[in-house]
Amino acid sequence: MSYFSEANAKFAFKLFRELQQNAKDNVVISPLSISVVMAMVLFGAREKTAFQMRKVLHLDEVTKGVRPSMEESHGASAEAECGTPEEVHSQFHSLLAEINKPNDDYSLAIANRLYGSQTFQFLQPYLEGVKNIYQAGLETVDFLHASEDSRRKINSWVEDQTNGKIKELFSAGTIDPTTVLVLANAIYFKGKWAMKFKQEKTQETNFRTSKDTSRPVQMMKRTGFFNMGYIEEPAGKILELPYTNKHLSMFVLLPRDVDGLEKLQQGLTFEKLLNSMKPENMSQKEVILHFPRFRVEETYSLKPILEAMGMTDIFDTESADFSGMTIQKGLAVSKVIHKSYVEVNEEGTEAAAATGVVVGYNSSRKEEFKCDHPFLFLIRHNKSNTILFYGRVTAP
Repeated sequence: MSYFSEANAKFAFKLFRELQQNAKDNVVISPLSISVVMAMVLFGAREKTAFQMRKVLHLDEVTKGVRPSMEESHGASAEAECGTPEEVHSQFHSLLAEINKPNDDYSLAIANRLYGSQTFQFLQPYLEGVKNIYQAGLETVDFLHASEDSRRKINSWVEDQTNGKIKELFSAGTIDPTTVLVLANAIYFKGKWAMKFKQEKTQETNFRTSKDTSRPVQMMKRTGFFNMGYIEEPAGKILELPYTNKHLSMFVLLPRDVDGLEKLQQGLTFEKLLNSMKPENMSQKEVILHFPRFRVEETYSLKPILEAMGMTDIFDTESADFSGMTIQKGLAVSKVIHKSYVEVNEEGTEAAAATGVVVGYNSSRKEEFKCDHPFLFLIRHNKSNTILFYGRVTAP
């Protein structure tokens, strides 16, 4: 995994941990969508504001090649040690180009756009850079006199980019006359399983939301060969569900016990999560798979989460330094709104905008992987090792 992919994965893991601490039921985010929007903000940030953002996004770990040793890095400047800002944005550009390549096996697209107040002056190098790197053109709108019309226009663009799956990203009142810039990102994915589930085998089954409670779900079933691994401390299994031609995969992390999800989440480190998905830690097994149909849609205000992670200056008009974006003072981020949608059925997945040791072994007997209790899942773009969606299903 490249340093850039690892940085994005670390941010995804830590952000998900922050969100799931206060969430009662299902959780789903698109870490890439959030990373790209924040990178467009970062492009205009300077000094301490930019330093905080790079640290929280783990982009301070992106280098041009090999990480320096302790001796080599001693006394080196932060920028020399972390790689240049241009390098970070260049790698985002390459990633977006890879993801947006036309493909007949699945639909995957990520789009960006800026909406700026017609009364506010942005620096031309910022606008040109964001357009060239992130393909985010600027559309001027009248936030001052027509904030609701502007909100509806932005929501309409997001809905269009996500094939109608993300509606009302910005609810009434979230955009007002004080707004000067909205950075919008939309990601849409629709993929078919490499091996589809047969609809006639789907049956209503109880999904155990806890030891004492359950709810009926439509449980899909099929037997086939899958990459599967085992997680010890906390105990669980991991299964790879590939999409057509294995360009993308869903990974499902299932705790051993019905009420073991919290223990799995607490014991899962970033290193464990990565190790569990490595091919050498999984083995091809014949598996009887039970997997529920589910649809998860969630909306989050990320400001308190990002502040808790250490990104504070961007929200403070006194501290925020966006001198790479404008010469005017007092510009700060007021809201970061994120909405994600993931639907899984027999055909595949439609989506719009974790110290254990993993042990793998081969066996001639069939394994059962029965997702009839809460589990974690993530969808990965395999070539770039990018986590597109990351979620928790407690109530399908």
